[in-house]
Parts: sequence; structure tokens; C-alpha cells
Amino acid sequence: METLRLCFHNLLSFYLSIISTLLRWLLSPLPTIKRLPLFVPFIDAYVSLLFRFSNLSPCTLDLDDHTTIHFWAPNHRHFNKPNLVLIHGYGGDAKWQFMYQVRPLAKSFNLYIPDLMFFGKSYTTRTERSEEFQAKCVVEGLNGLGVKKCSMFAISYGGFVGYRMAEMFPEMVEKVVILSSGVGCSKEQKEEQLKKIGRDPVELLIPAKPEDLHVLVNLSIYKYNPFKWAPDYFLQEFIDMISSSYLKEKQELVKHLLADRTDCIWPILTQETLLIWGDKDRVFPLMFGHQLQRHLGPRAKLEVIKNTGHAANIESPDSVNALIRAFILQKTMEINGSI
Repeated sequence: METLRLCFHNLLSFYLSIISTLLRWLLSPLPTIKRLPLFVPFIDAYVSLLFRFSNLSPCTLDLDDHTTIHFWAPNHRHFNKPNLVLIHGYGGDAKWQFMYQVRPLAKSFNLYIPDLMFFGKSYTTRTERSEEFQAKCVVEGLNGLGVKKCSMFAISYGGFVGYRMAEMFPEMVEKVVILSSGVGCSKEQKEEQLKKIGRDPVELLIPAKPEDLHVLVNLSIYKYNPFKWAPDYFLQEFIDMISSSYLKEKQELVKHLLADRTDCIWPILTQETLLIWGDKDRVFPLMFGHQLQRHLGPRAKLEVIKNTGHAANIESPDSVNALIRAFILQKTMEINGSI
């Protein structure tokens, strides 16, 4: 299935690039239309439909006079299904990062998918930029939606937030799944990894131009480049949509995450925890996964997906979704050390 999806992505990317180039050429005599975004809003609307067809609707909750959080939440909660919270990382809002998870996982779970602060429609005027603050906002939003118990799937930057959420609210979070996150890495490890990448982390995580986005995608995905055939103006439309809003605040989030904080301690979680890693991850290499597993002890297991990079949720979604279902639902299906 994932091989077919790879072929489909390459063909779709190629044909869309041809169509978009032709449309731009045809519309070039119309300067007003030319400046309007043409393609990304259409794709964004399509992804929204995927969420709606998965029994999800968008909602916005005011946590206080300073903070608003946006969720995708079930239209109708099924009490025979467990609750699962999906926490995104950098690279767009939740909608773009979980497009391959919503339909498969909605069959087994009541899904609650927040946009973290300064992503999508979530915003605060408060000056806090910590993962703890992000975690508190997610939990307050879940409380407002009537969620008392849940499990959690968090990716990359979201893994830092999800870890804090599980630590601070153990009475709510039952099981934890973390995908490719640098939780627990030392200052020296951060610096060494940044040297290997060779780019400013703020510029990398918050791309400003098509070349930056190409670098980020090539670093995150091993099997294929979904933007290989995409023209620059398409990529710029995407960048403008995901990065232009709350730019200063997003930069502050990155700087806070990378800061050398002597008070930054990662306690051992009490929940059963599943760690999922791509063996070709170049953002947080597999050694970080083994390190986090050792830190968490016997209540944690590490599953490695072969020939997959950092963005396993996009690159190998069938494997990721199957691991999540098996772990949280405790099905009898066998989970090997690698897929």
C-alpha cells in the first residue's frame, strides 16, 4: 500500500506541476489574479474534507481572556471507542500533518486534534513559550470538550509537548505514543546534531523561501520528495500559509526549545509508552530513540520502521497507524522490533 502511495505521489506531483504551470501562464496577463494564491487553498480545502469525512469538525475554545485554542473534535463521541489525542510538530498545522492518520484512526478512536499555540487558529497574548504551557493549553481544551481520559500520539516537537502533558497530567493520559522526537537529548547532542544539519534551526523549521522548504523536506523524508516537481510559486504559497502568521512567536518557540536550560528535567513517565522511529531519521537519529527508551525503562518499547525518515507519519503511514492501534487497543497482532 505504501509503495502504491509513493508512486501515486510522484505522478500526482508531476502532473500537478504541469497543470499549475499552464494555469499560471494562462493567467499571467491578469495581474490581479496572478497575485492570488491558486493551488494551496484548494488542497487545504480538500484536506479539511478528509477530516470532516472522518467525523471531525473544527471548534475554537477560549481558555481565558488571553488564550484561544483550535481543535478538530468528533461530531458524535462513541463511548465504545477510546479517546486519542494527536499532537503535531513543526511544518504546518495539525491538519496538514495528520492527513494520513485521521481516516484510519477515526475507525478505532474518538480523535481530538489540537493546533498548538501559534499554529493554525490557536493563539495567546501571554509570553510563555514552554512545552509545559503548550501542554496545559491542550489539557484545558480537552477539559472544555469533556475529555477525562485519553491516550496520546505526538510527533517531533509535539513529542516534547506530549511528554510534558503525560508527566503533568497522569490521571488523564493513559498511554503515550511518541514519533521521532528529541526528548531528553543533552545540550551537547543538540549542538552536534545542528552541526551535522548545517543550517540555522529557526530558518530550517520556519522556511521563508522555496529553497528552505526543499531542505526541510529532503531532511525529513527519505523515500521521496513530495515537492520534487512543484514550481517555486506553489511552494511559496504553501510557505505563506503555514509560516507567515505568528512568525515571531514561532521563532521564540524554537529558541526556547533549543535553549540551554539547567532546570530542564525529563522525569520517567508512569504510562506505558511506545516510541516509533524511522531508521533513516536525519533530524533525530535512531540513537535518540534508543536513548529515550533506556531512560523510560521497561514500560517503554521502541519500534523501528525500515527505510523511513523523520516524517514517518507521512512516509510510512500504514505502519505508523497499525502500531498505534495495536499498542493502544492491545490487539493480539504481533508487533516485531522492526517493520
